[in-house]
Amino acid sequence: MSELGALAAQVHALLRELDATVAVAESLTGGLLCAALTETPGASRTMRGGLVVYATETKHLLAGVDPDLLAQRGPVDPRVAAALAEAARRRAGATFGVGVTGVAGPEPQDGKPVGLVYAACAGPGGTDVREYRLAGDRGAVRSAAVRACLELLRSTLGPPTV
Repeated sequence: MSELGALAAQVHALLRELDATVAVAESLTGGLLCAALTETPGASRTMRGGLVVYATETKHLLAGVDPDLLAQRGPVDPRVAAALAEAARRRAGATFGVGVTGVAGPEPQDGKPVGLVYAACAGPGGTDVREYRLAGDRGAVRSAAVRACLELLRSTLGPPTV
């Protein structure tokens, strides 16, 4: 099992312990986060689904992100990540939602540097947003963003019970 697969399996185990579910809304990862979460056997017990909102306008059309927020702040912004996480949770009827947006490269976007990523996790206790500065080429940034999202979700869920 890959490192991401092992991390996703831990997330699913924690979700099962909490009798909770998760959904995602992802931009720069283009479905990789959902793929990582659904790789785990039995994932259908805890994974509700995902939205791939790669283009800026789909963040509004599919996830309902406020178009004024997108116009004022751009798609790579902590508030956009939070809005994506909250939309994933609400639209899929999940206990937790994860949202991620950023710049994978190879070029900066709207003045934002390659490797800048915002990930958010929304749940019953509120929404936590984190900023990451990830290094490497496009593939490395996207993989690291998936890992960051899984780690954020795992830390939000808390330590496993024994």
